[in-house]
Amino acid sequence: APTERLESTEVLEKFGVQPGKYILYVSRFEPENNPHRVVEAFEKTKTDLKLVMVGDAPYATDFIKKLRSTRDDRIIFTGYVFGKGYREFQSHAYVYIQATEVGGTHPALLEGMGHGNCVLANDVPEHREVLGDAGYFFSTKNNGELTEKIQYLIDHPEEVEKARERSRQRIEENYTWDRVTEAYERLFKRLVDGKK
Repeated sequence: APTERLESTEVLEKFGVQPGKYILYVSRFEPENNPHRVVEAFEKTKTDLKLVMVGDAPYATDFIKKLRSTRDDRIIFTGYVFGKGYREFQSHAYVYIQATEVGGTHPALLEGMGHGNCVLANDVPEHREVLGDAGYFFSTKNNGELTEKIQYLIDHPEEVEKARERSRQRIEENYTWDRVTEAYERLFKRLVDGKK
């Protein structure tokens, strides 16, 4: 999952955001993915950074209407963004937030790490397994914790840089295709050897 960071900023310009000056959230806008908690937490921060909310959900209209009703002009809803535009957002984020509750290993989390982002993730076992000590965690059970963690990362850019390096290193050590292939080969060997 190591990913080449893009230098281009066309999609950022389209939405009026500058490289390194926004926090990124990517997911379907459904309650179990906690976009509402991310918006509520960000509204309480003291920063000029933007919050870029990438995603949508065509069948959750009331939930999304409420979500988009924020009066905070620092929060930008892009709708779905794919391909180069998505990679631009991942390439230039200050922090990437993974707030999902369920679903295993999320590709967007690996992509965020692969782009060298500082990751702030919901503290669930799946995210702990993927991130290890490479990122920061928050609990959705503590309403103020996400705001505190976002503010901490805003106020401590040196910690963000350290986390970026840990993300890149963890991806290189655990999530390249060679590593994944080796893990499958070991698994298949154990399965075959166990049947003899």
